Order: sequence, then C-alpha cells, then structure tokens
Amino acid sequence: MRIAYGDLIGGISGDMFVAAMLDLGLPLTKLKSTLKTTSTLKYRLEVTRKTIHSIRATRFHVICPHQESGRSWKQIRRLIAGSGLHPTVKETGMDIFSHLAQAEGKIHGIDPEKVHFHEVGATDSIVDIMAAAIGAHELGIDAFHFSSIPLGRGLTRALHGPLPVPGPATLELLKGLPVEGIDVESETVTPTGAAIVSTLGKSCGVQPSMSMEMIGYGAGQKDFPNRPNLFRLIIGADAVPWSQEQMLVMETNIDDMNPEFYDYVFDRLFAAGARDVFLSPIQMKKNRPATLLRVIAETKDRDALARVLLSETSTIGVRYYPVGRIILKRLSERLKTRYGTIRVKVAEEPDGTKRVAPEYDDLKRVAAAKNIPLKLLYDEVVRSTKK
Repeated sequence: MRIAYGDLIGGISGDMFVAAMLDLGLPLTKLKSTLKTTSTLKYRLEVTRKTIHSIRATRFHVICPHQESGRSWKQIRRLIAGSGLHPTVKETGMDIFSHLAQAEGKIHGIDPEKVHFHEVGATDSIVDIMAAAIGAHELGIDAFHFSSIPLGRGLTRALHGPLPVPGPATLELLKGLPVEGIDVESETVTPTGAAIVSTLGKSCGVQPSMSMEMIGYGAGQKDFPNRPNLFRLIIGADAVPWSQEQMLVMETNIDDMNPEFYDYVFDRLFAAGARDVFLSPIQMKKNRPATLLRVIAETKDRDALARVLLSETSTIGVRYYPVGRIILKRLSERLKTRYGTIRVKVAEEPDGTKRVAPEYDDLKRVAAAKNIPLKLLYDEVVRSTKK
C-alpha cells in the first residue's frame, strides 16, 4: 500500500499541495495535458523553484488572463462531470468541492446546492483542486495522512470585505481535526487547503509507520519571518500490516430513559454515520444504576450524531474526544454458494494469514429465504473460503 504524509510546516493551500507533488516527480507535461480535458477553462501554469530557509522547493501558480466572477456548485459539478478526466480524478475533485459547498452552505445559512463560490469558484482554484486530484491519482497514492494543522491569525481581505483569519470556511472544514495556533499574522491554511486535508486525509497527527521513498516540498506565495512557509509531502510504503485512523468517541450517561427506545436510537445513529454503537452499565451519583451510550464515528459526522443523541434520548449533554484506531487491512468480497450470494469480510492478520467472516445480515436473509439453519449456511460459507 502506497501512503503519503503531508507535513504542514507553514500551512497548506491548493497550490502548495500541487507544488509538492510536482517536486516529488509528477510530470508537468502530464499534468498540463490531463488538465486540458477541462477545455472551457482559460489559464496558463507557472512552475518555478524557490529556496526557503535554505530548503529548495517548488512553487506552482495558475495565471488567468482576466478577473473572473465566481461559479456556482452546480456549474463546477457540470464542468467536472463533462471533462475527459479519469473517473477516480472526477470523484476526488467532486468530493473536495462537495466539502467546500457544505461548509459554505452552513456559514451562509443556505442549501449547499445553492452555494455560489467566489474566490474558490474562480479558474485558478478549480485548477488547483483538479490538479491535486490528478496528482494523487498519477502518483498512485492509496491513502493520505497529515500532521496537525498550524493556524495563523489576523485579518484577510475577501470579496465580502475583511474576514478573520482563519476564515470561516476554513474553520468549518477543519472541525474535529487537530489544530494549533501559531505566531504568524497571516492566513496559513486556505479554504482550498482545508478542503483537501479534510477530504483526502485518513488521519491527522503523528506520522504513520512507513518506508520513505520520496520527499517533495511545496512553497507558499508568502514569506514568514520565523517559519518556513512550506508544505512537505513524503511518499512511501506502509510499513505495518494494518492501517491507522483518527476517529471520534461520543458518549453520554443516561439514567432516565425507557430502555425500549435504545433499538430505535441505534438505528438512527447508524443512519447518521456511526461506525459502532454500544451500551455499558454504570453506577452514577446517589448509587443510581445507569447506561453509558458510546458512539465511535468519523469526525465529520459529529454534528449529525450529536443531533440524534440530543433529540432521541433523554440526555442533556454529550462528551466527545478524538481517539486513534488501528485496524487490520481488510476487503469485502461476494461469495457464490449453492444457496445464494453472501458477502464476506476478509481481514489480513499481522502474520499474513487471512481471516474470513460472513456478513450476518446476508446469512440471515438467505437462511430465511431458503428455510435452512443459519449455522449450516455459516459453515458452508467458511468451508468455501478455504478451498
């Protein structure tokens, strides 16, 4: 598995991300020819070298012939869908813009479908995002991990006037991710950079175990006196037989709810994105027996899950905190049996052996349809995987 670790030394923007990939060896000619499939965009690319604090880095700049008005999310989606880009590249670009649309929609109090991008909807930002998606595909990166995120302070000027740094869209996109304030009077993370990190990143924090192969540096457009304005991207092979994820634990203590409701609450939580939900008996003050309801989820689903917990249970508050998770490499396969098709999860253990587990819902469905014991079907599937 090929992974990449992005070190946000000075911060991140779309052009810094692309510059680091060019520094790693992404061919500029390949990038230009692939971007040409979005033929309605008019621009030229400028790639230069710069030395920052004695470190040689690449700078990427999209130059447009004239000042443009913004574009709506619908226009951008149509532009990407109608291009000749690889389906994976299209999907990545759409995902990044979708995150931006959701953040902007929340800030302005409108439906994401009605969002009109200004700076981010201009040609240079579209090219930055699609170039990032192209680079990830061309370099064969299976998973991105990032460092914690340095945030500057101050004010920046936008179409609507002066805005605080970090910008509202940037903060909305980074919710749930580890950030740190730094002594820089400038914008260190742009909305485009925040969208790339929050969309592509599998985790943010400590560098994962990896066998390093290549290192690239992308230079920012500004210079900071006490900090190199660089984004460093390291590519290598995953050195461990498992993957790491940054997850969120949400939990609440409940002592005054009808226990019959938990089944419905579980369904609502899973529908809102929970990876796992479970209950534990606890003893509260005055020796009252109670239940600890705990949810494991991705950080992006925090608000949706909090809404379910606060509306569907009797709690008046929810705790949450980030947690790291190590999981075995696994994949899902469809196995044909004489009774029907069953999905199975195949996990690779640290010693390389495979562990197979049939999906319970499929076993239950087929066993009921064929009127056979579920255990018989389970044994049949396990035997089939060993052949």
